[in-house]
Amino acid sequence: MTNRPEGDARAERNQRRAAARERAAKARLQHKRRQRGLRLGLQVGLGVVLLAAATVVTLVLVDSTKPAGPGPSSMPQGGITIGQGMTPGDGAAGSSASSSPSGSATAGTEPVRITMYVDYLCPFCGQFEKTNSDYIEGLVESGVATVDIHPIAILANRSQGTKYSLRAANAAACVAQSSPDQFFAVNRALFAAQPEENTPGLTDAQLKKIVGGVRGISAKSTIATCIDDQRYGKWVDERTTAVSGGDIPGSSLKTFPGTPLVLVNGQQYEYSQPFTNEEFRTFVITVAGSGEQTPTPTPTSTPSASASAS
Repeated sequence: MTNRPEGDARAERNQRRAAARERAAKARLQHKRRQRGLRLGLQVGLGVVLLAAATVVTLVLVDSTKPAGPGPSSMPQGGITIGQGMTPGDGAAGSSASSSPSGSATAGTEPVRITMYVDYLCPFCGQFEKTNSDYIEGLVESGVATVDIHPIAILANRSQGTKYSLRAANAAACVAQSSPDQFFAVNRALFAAQPEENTPGLTDAQLKKIVGGVRGISAKSTIATCIDDQRYGKWVDERTTAVSGGDIPGSSLKTFPGTPLVLVNGQQYEYSQPFTNEEFRTFVITVAGSGEQTPTPTPTSTPSASASAS
């Protein structure tokens, strides 16, 4: 066995150490490069996420601050006026030769103007509709009265997050725009299928089925698309806010007492519970017999249950 000189052995060890140090340096450099690449990737990814989030927030803010589009052409003041023949009119139907609500002929008198602010989830609205809808329809059909119906969404937050009141009012508005002659019948159908408060309410598919099932309804596909898109949702929301704040066309009331708000020639019908047609009929005849077409209404001191819910 041949022994190498000590100097050669030392030199070889130094070479190995130097090679190891070089490998370690390269490994550290590669590790640093990977770390920089990872940080850069995270920063780029985070930047993309933040940019996307900012874009979404901006779109939401822009959308939320966008003014509501125009409502249905048949609802210039938020409600549709239905006259003789149950078709939209200007409130003058039957003015040339109408009858009083009690049935006696009164030539040359103006028709009684009934105005209703309703929420399709409001149980009191449903009860009033069930009790008095046939009577109102008879008055309008004969030219004795006109009826203005204003769908609003006071109870939009009483349907487990589905905003049923708003969606139902939007559906009614879709009908007012595309098939106004059937509005009264659709209004009746929506109340006939009224869900209970604090339930999810009806789906859009169910609303489309109810509306589409009304006899004589036209432009079904247009109305269906309007319901799906909630085309008048912002308009309904805007009108609800205005009415809740005291902007109540057809009345000089300064505060909104809740739904149903029923006016006869501008006078508020202060109903008792349970609803009776006799009470409402008496009120209509009394107001019509007073000869005052635009009386000053007296605000009620007892808001309805629906008003407190708003």
